[in-house]
Amino acid sequence: MGGPLSRWAERGDIPRGADYDDRWARKAARGESIHGEADLVDSLLPPGSSVLDAGCGTGRVAIELARRGHHLVGVDLDPAMLDLARDKAPELAWIQGDLASTVISRDAGTSSDTGERRLFDAAVAAGNVMIFLERGTEAAVVANIAAHLRPGGVLVAGFQLSDGYMQLHVYDALAERNGLELDARYSTWEGAPFEGGDYAVSVHRRSG
Repeated sequence: MGGPLSRWAERGDIPRGADYDDRWARKAARGESIHGEADLVDSLLPPGSSVLDAGCGTGRVAIELARRGHHLVGVDLDPAMLDLARDKAPELAWIQGDLASTVISRDAGTSSDTGERRLFDAAVAAGNVMIFLERGTEAAVVANIAAHLRPGGVLVAGFQLSDGYMQLHVYDALAERNGLELDARYSTWEGAPFEGGDYAVSVHRRSG
């Protein structure tokens, strides 16, 4: 019998792999912007910053940020999604691992149990990563991501606010517990003001 599943693994109604990428390709073909996440993260950083894409999926956000000159490492637990990311951008560092426990080494962005932890200027958790985690691991995930940020580094996360999933007051408390202070909050990745509603993009900055 297998262990507990993440909510991502439990959901059979969400496109995966090539089907997931096709959805974004169709949006781009209609002239819709598909890089709101990269636009926001890029606006917060100086050129050539280091970014951890936490729950990178097929690499859409990471690849765009790398195209803009940032240094990326992507981590995801889903091997099929990572295979596509590697196919599209083999030059980037892609790590299959659990966000709650994977330690990224300073050595070429590999995962490590013993190496010195790599610190990033920013981490991005797009695509509802925070509400698709395995139940009960949310605190460990926020703590592990925070531990990979430099002092002054930012964690940018966007997710739906639905009953039964992570709520903002819980997320903020987990962030504060790990030395992350709320810097800004929006209702969209394009920076619309947050005035309540069912989606939030939060920017937390590591103190120090």
